[in-house]
Amino acid sequence: MSKSNRGRSARTPRRLPRGSRTARRRAVSLAVCGALVGTMTTGCWAEPSAMPAVRDFLIAWQVGNYPAAAKKTTGTDQKAVASALGAVRAQLDAASLRLSLGVSGDQGRVEDAKVKSIAKKGDDADARFSVKIDLGENGQPWEYLGHMHLRRVGGKWKVVWNPSIINPQLGPGQRLAVVSEVPRRAMIKDTTGRSMLHEVPTYNIGVVPGHLADPQRTIEQLTKAAKFDGGRRLDSERLLGRVHSAPPQKFLSLLTLRYPQQRQLANRLIQIPGVQNHPIETPSAPNYAPELVGGLGPATADLLQQVGAPYQPGDTIGVSGLQLLQQRRLAGTPTVKVVAQDSSGKSTQVLKTWDGLPPQEVSTTLDPGVQRKADSALKGLPYPASLVALHPSSGQVAAVSNHGTGGENRAFEAHYPAGMTFGIVSAEALFARAGMNSSTKTKCPANVTVGGKTFTSTPHADASFASHFALGCKTALAQLSTKLDARALQAEAAQLGIGRGWGASAPAFTGSLPPMNSEGAKAAAMVGDGVQVSPLAMALVAGTAQTGTWRSPYVLKDPAKPADIPPQNPQSEAIADLKNVLTRTVSRGVAQDAHVTSEVNGTAAYAQYTEGGRNKTVSWFVGAHGDLAFAIAIEGPVSASKVAAKFLRSTPTGAKTGASTAG
Repeated sequence: MSKSNRGRSARTPRRLPRGSRTARRRAVSLAVCGALVGTMTTGCWAEPSAMPAVRDFLIAWQVGNYPAAAKKTTGTDQKAVASALGAVRAQLDAASLRLSLGVSGDQGRVEDAKVKSIAKKGDDADARFSVKIDLGENGQPWEYLGHMHLRRVGGKWKVVWNPSIINPQLGPGQRLAVVSEVPRRAMIKDTTGRSMLHEVPTYNIGVVPGHLADPQRTIEQLTKAAKFDGGRRLDSERLLGRVHSAPPQKFLSLLTLRYPQQRQLANRLIQIPGVQNHPIETPSAPNYAPELVGGLGPATADLLQQVGAPYQPGDTIGVSGLQLLQQRRLAGTPTVKVVAQDSSGKSTQVLKTWDGLPPQEVSTTLDPGVQRKADSALKGLPYPASLVALHPSSGQVAAVSNHGTGGENRAFEAHYPAGMTFGIVSAEALFARAGMNSSTKTKCPANVTVGGKTFTSTPHADASFASHFALGCKTALAQLSTKLDARALQAEAAQLGIGRGWGASAPAFTGSLPPMNSEGAKAAAMVGDGVQVSPLAMALVAGTAQTGTWRSPYVLKDPAKPADIPPQNPQSEAIADLKNVLTRTVSRGVAQDAHVTSEVNGTAAYAQYTEGGRNKTVSWFVGAHGDLAFAIAIEGPVSASKVAAKFLRSTPTGAKTGASTAG
C-alpha cells in the first residue's frame, strides 16, 4: 500500500496560517534584501568576481524573495523563474530550506554557509553550493550539492537559468514530489499465535492532486465536514501540504473510514468536488476484546501530538487500545522518496530514499478459549458488565471481556465501589496484623456504631469469623476495624496490589482507598465504603489469595512484563486462613451460586453508589479456580455468582497460559 507525503516533525515549530507566514516571509525577505543593497552598492557591482551574484541569488531564494532571485538570472520569463523557485517548498512540504554561502559579516549572511567552488573563465563561471532541506518527520534532511552556471552580461554577472539549479537531476518540465510507501500494518496476536484481527471493507477517501481546481478550498471543505469522536479534526494546513507535495497525477489517500459504521460521513465527503473513494480492505477489526485491542482511524491533530513523528494528517493509525499504545511498533515507519516527475506523472526518477523501519507483530497473553467463555458468560445481560481473568501464577491476563460498555475497557479502567469484596483485603489485614484467624469468634449484630458512624446488617448468632464473612456480615467487619490502624490497612491493601504501581502494559486503574482520618472512616473503608477498584484490581486480589503471591499483571508478551515490579508475598498463615474463608463463602455463603466445584473460592457483594444523580448498583463476584483468578462487575442488581458459575462450568481448573481451553 502506497501513500504520498508525510507530516511534520514534533521538533518543527508550528507553522503560522498561510497568509500570516507569507506576509512574515516577505517582510523578512525585503529587510534582508534592503540590507544587502545598503552594504553592496559601493563596491560589489564593480567586483569582477561572480561571488556577489551567487550570494545574492541564493540569499533571495532562501528567504523567499523569489522575484528578487529571478532578477539575478538570465531567465526571459522572470515570473516563471520565481514560480519555479517558490514551488520547491510546496512540492516538498519543506519545513525549511538552507543554502550555504561563504560570506562573512553580520548582514545578509546565511549561517553555516560554505561555497564549494567558483570557477571563472572569461565571461563564464560555474558555482557549486550546498542545499539542506528539512522534510519534516521523515528522518534526515535532504542534503546535496547544487550547481549553477553564470554569464557576464553588460558587465554584470547573471545566473543562467535552468531547472537543474533547483536539483542537478531535475530536467525541463519536471517537478519535485515526495512519496511515502507505508508498509502493511503488523498483526496483534493471541497466545496461540493467531491474529486477533480480521479484514473489513474500508472507505478510502482521497484526491488526485493535479485534478483539483482549488486544492485549498477542497481541503478546507473536507476537514470541516470530517468530524470524529470527541470533536477531533484533521489539521487542514498540514493536509494541504500533503496535497501540494504529492505526485499530481496519482490518487492520494487522505483518510480511511470504517464500513459501514461511517457510511454517512463517507457519503458527505465524496460530495465535495474532487474527493474520491477508492475502497480497500484492511485487517483492522478485532475478533474479540475490542476494547483492549482498540481500533484504527484517521490521524487527527490531537492524536498526532500523541503518536508523534513520522505520521501525518489522515494516516490510518491506532486511535484506541493496543492499536494506539503500540502504534509505532505495529505500523513501523514509511519509506520516503523524493522524486522528479514530468507533468503526466508517468516518468518518475527517484532522487533520494530514506528507508523506513518494518512493522513488528505484537503478541498478547489473551487465551481465545478463556476469552470465548468470558464473552459467553456476559452475553445477554441487561446491564453493562465486565470480566477479567488472569493466571495468578504468572500475572498473565487470559481474558478481557466488556459487555455493553460503549467501547470502554471497564474491565481494566472502571472506578467501581468495592463494597464487601474489599473484605478480602480487610480479612487478610486482620489475620496478618491483629492476631486473628478464620476460627476467631466474632459477633454480627443488626447494627453497630464505630466512631460515630453506624453500620447495619442482617443479624446472626455469634460464630467464627469465617462464618460471618461468608454471610456477608458488614457489622462484624466494621467493629473489628478497631484492631487495625489506618496505616496497617493501607499497607496490606498495597500488598494485594490496591493503589500501587503495576507497570501494566495497558491503561488500568489500580484502586484507591478513602482518607481514614477517623475511626468511623476507617471502619467504613474496612467494609469497602469509599474504596474504588477496577475488576482487574480485584482479580489480582483473588489471585493473591489463591497463590499467596501478588504479581504484576501484563497483557503483552513482547515487550515483556516489567522486571522492576517485584512480587508481593503476604504472610503465608494469613493467606491460608483467607483461602479457607473464601472457600466457605462459595460453598455455604453469599457466593454459593458459584459453587460448581469444591475448588472454587471467592466472594460476592452488591455495592451501591450514585452516578449522575442516580442511585446505581454494581454486582460483584471475585474469586479463583485453579490457576485462574477472575472478577466480574455488573452494573445492575444481578447475581454475579450465577454469571461466575456460567463462566466456570466450561473453564477447566488447570487452565494454563498458552493453552487453548476451547470446549
